[in-house]
Amino acid sequence: MTYRLEITPAAERDLRRLPANVRSRVEAKLRGLPDDPRPPGVQKLRVDVERYRIRVGNYRLVYDVRDALLLVVVVGAAHRRDVYRNLR
Repeated sequence: MTYRLEITPAAERDLRRLPANVRSRVEAKLRGLPDDPRPPGVQKLRVDVERYRIRVGNYRLVYDVRDALLLVVVVGAAHRRDVYRNLR
């Protein structure tokens, strides 16, 4: 079962701001999310929302999984010290 991948406008801005070498690694992780939205090493962040994060070195990719809709929504990508500040 393949999920659909959506990237919020804020997450698109975050991705553009990443250093080129990090961006390519993060995009590789993004390409795998439709096939496996909960890959090994993923951490659940919130109980009320199916929000997860994947580590990519010192950077984090944060996304929501909506199983009923078969949808993965990327909500943020940034350095670990900054990524959680603006997420709701």
